[in-house]
Amino acid sequence: MTAAMGDTLAGETPAPDAFQPDAFVSVSATYGAGGMADPYPLYAAARRDEPVMPGDILARYGIPSQADYANVGRQVFTVYRHADVEAVLGDDVTWSSDLLADGLGTFLGEMFLSARDGRSHRQLRGLLQTCFAPDALRRWKETLIMPLIERQYGDRIRGLGRAELLQDIALPFPIHAIYTVLGFPDDPVSMARFADQALRILNGPQIDPEKAEAAMAGAFAAAAELDESVKAIVREKRAAAAAGDTMIERLIHAELDGVTFTDEQIAGIVRMMLPAAAETTTRTVANLFTLLFENPAVLARVRADRGLLGKAITESMRLEPVAGYLARRATRDTELGGVAIPGGAAVSLVIGSANRDETVFEHPDAFDIDRPFRRSFGFGHGVHMCLGMPIAKLELEAIANFLLNLPGLRLDPDQPAPVVRGLQFRNPGAVPLLWNVT
Repeated sequence: MTAAMGDTLAGETPAPDAFQPDAFVSVSATYGAGGMADPYPLYAAARRDEPVMPGDILARYGIPSQADYANVGRQVFTVYRHADVEAVLGDDVTWSSDLLADGLGTFLGEMFLSARDGRSHRQLRGLLQTCFAPDALRRWKETLIMPLIERQYGDRIRGLGRAELLQDIALPFPIHAIYTVLGFPDDPVSMARFADQALRILNGPQIDPEKAEAAMAGAFAAAAELDESVKAIVREKRAAAAAGDTMIERLIHAELDGVTFTDEQIAGIVRMMLPAAAETTTRTVANLFTLLFENPAVLARVRADRGLLGKAITESMRLEPVAGYLARRATRDTELGGVAIPGGAAVSLVIGSANRDETVFEHPDAFDIDRPFRRSFGFGHGVHMCLGMPIAKLELEAIANFLLNLPGLRLDPDQPAPVVRGLQFRNPGAVPLLWNVT
């Protein structure tokens, strides 16, 4: 860093400018291990028998792995236990995240915060955090996110009495919300194009050589297109001396110890944020409601007492984390769980296993919103804790409250019940909903 540092309801005919889920489905196919429904017995056996395992389980199932995105033949170990995962994520001296630059970092560029370490990471994160002040988050919730879900769905969807959660709400709303918070023009055609570009970036890393060439080319093209679009918006706002409260305007005016952002760097930050914005909230809300419907007593409690919603979200991210794996590179010869790890080797951290470690969580496979606090890793841990977590939670709460306010909300009994599937990115393929129309 330098010193100048659209909606379509299921069953309706899609509008030409509506956001389509093809790219989302493609990402799910790339990272899903053929729709594996229950990897947790495999994880439990590994925690017992080989908690630090030579080899990369993601590569074994043909899934792109952060541990060796570039397919350079790096030695990889897969790590299953909570204590070992916590030790790695909590030590950014022994364990570097710079290997992330080999994969998504190729498309996301120098502002990809997750691929930075040390002073570079602290400087960029510190400057970015000035844009996520509590007062800004509160205003975004009250003036942008909550009004948006009511304006976009409100009476229109309430009167239908049915919807498919992912296609009708969980896919379009988080994308619309993050673009609104960023300060993008409220243009459905542009929003659909930007969302597709973000997902094409996420789908860039591939293991299959035949798929890799086309996917990489598509990801680079999408990154370049998105970059030019964002820079045009930033230039327009800077030229107008915009003093609003959107994220881009806050980035324009951000300053820490004399350091500010250039237009190119702001475009890079937005490019970094959008793939996750198009993914994490969508899959998390689908997993949350799948778990709530599987546990009707918990659903009834949360509907009656919205103060429990935060606990339900946290527990759902422990039990069914969207991002099931993280990776780090050993900066020196070290040891983990009694296993020697040579410098330069990578560890693939199984978040889905660590979050169900029976030595940490009592009845780890139960959806228990009353369990005492124990650290889980749905949003990461340590210095690389997800910076966008506060916005993701605002979006999750907005969608959840909207749905929980629908009278008689239930699954459609004439449709297949949702099942959370996948290995790296987990979510149900569909969550068919019914409610009473009053």
